[in-house]
Amino acid sequence: MFGTVHVVFALAALISGAAVVFRPKGDRWHRILGYFYTISLFLVNVSALSVYEDSVGFGPFHILAVISLATLICGFIPAFLRRPISSWLNLHAYFISWSYVGLVAAGIAQFATISSNLPTHFAVGLPSILVAIIGGALIHTRVPKILVALASSR
Repeated sequence: MFGTVHVVFALAALISGAAVVFRPKGDRWHRILGYFYTISLFLVNVSALSVYEDSVGFGPFHILAVISLATLICGFIPAFLRRPISSWLNLHAYFISWSYVGLVAAGIAQFATISSNLPTHFAVGLPSILVAIIGGALIHTRVPKILVALASSR
């Protein structure tokens, strides 16, 4: 049961997160889709921490869920509170971007775990590292440009 709920929320987070990534920033739809993404990813992580079908105890996906919760909270709270005043937008942009990279990495790692005969630490670790490198490069090249464009439009 938790596994199915987890997959449904993960797909909702992947789709709404992609919409946020590719749509203009700061408008009404960005906020609506962002709330949907935040709620979906929060529920993905809560359900991930409740799923123990594939492992005996606390495993690599549970560690990734804790990290994902941290990046989600660190990205959501500054935008929600608009604090700290001077840097909330930067914090939001970077942490939420990393939360999406983590979601994609976890999805690919889960697929690799299910579809390959690799040991779990390889099936989780290798795709996660590759997605993190690609995602990090995209974040650190695109986010500063987006932030500059937002600052100049205000």
